Amino acid sequence: MAVLGTAAVEVLIPVAALVGIAFALLQWYVVARVPVPSHAGEDGGGGGNKNVREEEEHVEEDGMDYLLVEARCAEIQRAISVGATSFLLTEYKYLAVFTAAFAVVIFVFLGSAQRFSARPGPCAYDPSRECRPALANAAFSAVAFLLGAATSVLSGYLGMRVATFANARTALEARHGVGRAFAAAFRSGAAMGFLLASSALLVLYAAVNLFGLYYGDDWGGLYESITGYGLGGSSVALFGRVGGGIYTKAADVGADLVGKVERNIPEDDPRNPAVIADNVGDNVGDIAGMGSDLFGSYAESSCAALFVASISSFGAEHNLTAMMYPLLISAVGLLVCAITTVVATDVTEVKGSDEVGPALKRQILISTVLMTAGIAAVTFLALPPSFTLFDFGNDKHVKNWHLFICVSAGLWAGLVIGYVTEYFTSNAYGPVQAVARSCRTGAATNVIFGLAVGYKSVIVPIMAIAAAIYASFRLAAMYGIALAALGMLSTIATGLAIDAYGPISDNAGGIAEMAGMPHRVRERTDALDAAGNTTAAIGKGFAIGSAALVSLALFGAYVSRAGITAVDVLSPRVFVGLLLGAMLPYWFSAMTMRSVGSAALRMVEEVRRQFDTIPGLAEGLAVPDYATCVRISTDASLKKMMAPGALVMFSPLVAGTLFGVETLAGLLAGALVSGVQVAISASNSGGAWDNAKKYIEAGLSEEARSLGPKGSEAHKAAVIGDTIGDPLKDTSGPSLNILIKLMAVESLVFAPFFAAHGGIIFDHL
Repeated sequence: MAVLGTAAVEVLIPVAALVGIAFALLQWYVVARVPVPSHAGEDGGGGGNKNVREEEEHVEEDGMDYLLVEARCAEIQRAISVGATSFLLTEYKYLAVFTAAFAVVIFVFLGSAQRFSARPGPCAYDPSRECRPALANAAFSAVAFLLGAATSVLSGYLGMRVATFANARTALEARHGVGRAFAAAFRSGAAMGFLLASSALLVLYAAVNLFGLYYGDDWGGLYESITGYGLGGSSVALFGRVGGGIYTKAADVGADLVGKVERNIPEDDPRNPAVIADNVGDNVGDIAGMGSDLFGSYAESSCAALFVASISSFGAEHNLTAMMYPLLISAVGLLVCAITTVVATDVTEVKGSDEVGPALKRQILISTVLMTAGIAAVTFLALPPSFTLFDFGNDKHVKNWHLFICVSAGLWAGLVIGYVTEYFTSNAYGPVQAVARSCRTGAATNVIFGLAVGYKSVIVPIMAIAAAIYASFRLAAMYGIALAALGMLSTIATGLAIDAYGPISDNAGGIAEMAGMPHRVRERTDALDAAGNTTAAIGKGFAIGSAALVSLALFGAYVSRAGITAVDVLSPRVFVGLLLGAMLPYWFSAMTMRSVGSAALRMVEEVRRQFDTIPGLAEGLAVPDYATCVRISTDASLKKMMAPGALVMFSPLVAGTLFGVETLAGLLAGALVSGVQVAISASNSGGAWDNAKKYIEAGLSEEARSLGPKGSEAHKAAVIGDTIGDPLKDTSGPSLNILIKLMAVESLVFAPFFAAHGGIIFDHL
């Protein structure tokens, strides 16, 4: 028997979530103590007198009016916040209509699987028992979908608010040293990470308990309906990632091509009309979209683990403590991440620019080591020494230490992916430096080297994922794979803190440039931003790796629920689906890349028009029309996100309904295998190009200085490579991980309908 009782479990999970929320609010409060003028609509908090004295010293030192600089920072921050809020609220209005309509689709499809029967029927996995009616499952799945969508919206919105609250404060702290700026950015990222992870855990736990009031001992039906929670989260995340990615990259590409290449003005120069839209885009794409994305991964991995466990001995024996094992892992993960954050912000101190990157990498290592001990404690306290799991019709005998290895395999595979990603995207190592050197001969060789880096960066992460899959499946079948995915996401709060740190630092650098801060301040924010580019790539690597594991676990659950005994790739039905599924990531990438390209074309034309027609703009004597550029990005993203989203949402429905459950199984397998490779290579190529450009701009080595300065031919070639990489790393690449897991969870949710009525075409051929 397990040491932890039911009462302890029911207390530990919500308490850990509430502790996480309280910790997030504490981080927010500390950042809020950095004063920003009140007319920006922000509460400056405490500590104002000390900062005023420091500012007065700086005025004497460099003759700059810091009261005016603060006012400019506040004004720019407010413009970014208003633009980001306006875009997200408009986007969420569209998504509200979509989620309501798709909830109806879920109810109709699942209800029709048993002809809208309101009578209890035999359980899907134990016909000798009677379970809740199909109509109830349809209704609760639709409600879970809406709940997941709402939580995903909340995650994205809260992340955006935290980021726009912190960017000017990070810029202002950079006046006093890189260490204080780092602490402000990292604390802000932690506030977002803990808010998202804690609210996701709390809402999921509450949903399980509320749904359980109706389902009672029908745990199979309960957790089958709960899978709608993951579907809702990823549905919103898909549109958020695609829409936000189109927004930010349209502005970024337009600003870079005209500003840095044609006009030879600095990045984030206030004369550039696209600069505000670019900064807004960082928040709606890299913050709100990324937050929704990782929430979706967390929700789906948890739902997959809970569903597979519910049809195994845990569910049959109604062992609540063992059933809640996935949520206990997440709860302990929050406590571990809190300790890790304290180490980053209070125990150690960043004193120089060269310490930023290592400090961020330490957070990944510390959280992984501590979480390994946490997993061991939860495993041996919550699980019985041995039990049985469902393994495609067979009972697999498993010991509790097997599950410890499964979760740890995912956790350490994530660390490997993170470090490999850092090696291929950081300008401290050979691959990115080689990309920078290739700029000597122009943009063409830069593009060739960058693509090669992206392709090569796939090798080790795929091996790590494959090793985790093999070990987990051998030890605990599909439940082991679901736990490996959860292990990779168990330190999600720290992962999100590191990921959000990047866009916050990027915005801080933009605000410092636009507010006219001294060059030394911009050097500090550039150092933060360069490390942030790498950590953003690491975050994408985690998201893609976990998506692969989550998708495979959901695939196994779908195969079980659809009643498929084996997936034979030599079967024509399966092989057709396999080919079509492998094609979908390329079709999806083509749509998103083209969307960014067409939006960027409009942005380039508008920026050129303003420089040509507004007298004195190039000389800094006139104010550009920022609002028009913001409107271009907004309109393009809202219009262009629909088609890629529809492709992903309707592909499983069409395949399952017209061609049957076996073809859909092939489709999911093809999309998984193809999508992971494309996503990793696209994200890492883009990261390498971005940091090759920053390597030249920083000029920290003799080689880098020989390639620069800004405006040199090598630098212009690097900017072109960075521009090509922008939609790869911030739109197509990170959206592909949502594609593979969204298709898998959608197939699981609709599996009862496909099993009953799917195959309209192939069944008659």
